[in-house]
Amino acid sequence: MTSVPTDSVLPLTFLGPEGTFTESALLKVPGAAALARIPSNTAAAALNKVRNGEAFAAMLPIENSIEGGVPATLDAIANGVELRIIHEVVVPVSFVLVARTGVTLADVTAVGTHPHAWAQTREWFAAKLPLATHVPANSTAAAAHELVAGTSAFQAAVCAPLVAEQTGLNILAAGIEDNAGAVTRFVLVAKPGSLPVPTGADKTTLAIPLPEDHPGALMAILEQFASRGVNLSRIESRPTGQYLGHYIFSVDMEGHIRDARVAEALRGLHRVSPDMRFLGSYPRADGQPPLIRAYNSDVAFAEASTWVESLLV
Repeated sequence: MTSVPTDSVLPLTFLGPEGTFTESALLKVPGAAALARIPSNTAAAALNKVRNGEAFAAMLPIENSIEGGVPATLDAIANGVELRIIHEVVVPVSFVLVARTGVTLADVTAVGTHPHAWAQTREWFAAKLPLATHVPANSTAAAAHELVAGTSAFQAAVCAPLVAEQTGLNILAAGIEDNAGAVTRFVLVAKPGSLPVPTGADKTTLAIPLPEDHPGALMAILEQFASRGVNLSRIESRPTGQYLGHYIFSVDMEGHIRDARVAEALRGLHRVSPDMRFLGSYPRADGQPPLIRAYNSDVAFAEASTWVESLLV
């Protein structure tokens, strides 16, 4: 089953410009290569294209194995008109250092790239170009395109290999990432519609506001998962911007909303936090099914419900 309709008249959008890891992730989605693709400058702009009907779906980075969650994406999804995650892709992160023709490593005193990319190549630069300074860019690809345009305040850029291929910039060094196992997780976000069917290896994402700050408030949320045997693969807090100490918890859990244990957890969470936002259930990129104890299976929940109903006759 494809994640995007290949006959859609709407394009797909992604965090651009062209050649980013985000575009590479988008091209891994079944059906995506058959549709038009347009870049967006920010996560918020990409999601607004979806909300306004200018794009069918948006591909955005949401989590990195080195730097953790991507705040811009987490905040943009948790606010505004509701959207749904329908697909996820995990992409290995490998960087190259590129420059215009004639520039050598010895010429590089400033390097342009996204802060996340700089954080993931810091050790390489400390060893190879210790005097080079970092110039922040909106994305790794944006820095490379500034080099091509001749408008940059730096002599080299850190970007994805795809950008080097697309721009024709010279590669001064390849494989410069400090952690060879680093990966970034991307999500495809669309308007609410038909849920992806359960696969047995799924993930559900939520944005849960903390209704009030009191002892045990977070525990009241976490116990909804623990008591139903639902494992969390990610939880982090994001400020709402309303006032200091007011947070939304961004959560990924193992399972699909059509799984009894997940549905029961959502019912409990809604009682604790009525403004909770359901952001989608979708197949896990790694295809890894969760460990479910017998008493947390769909059969066990159904039998328990039948037993209670039998007592009410």
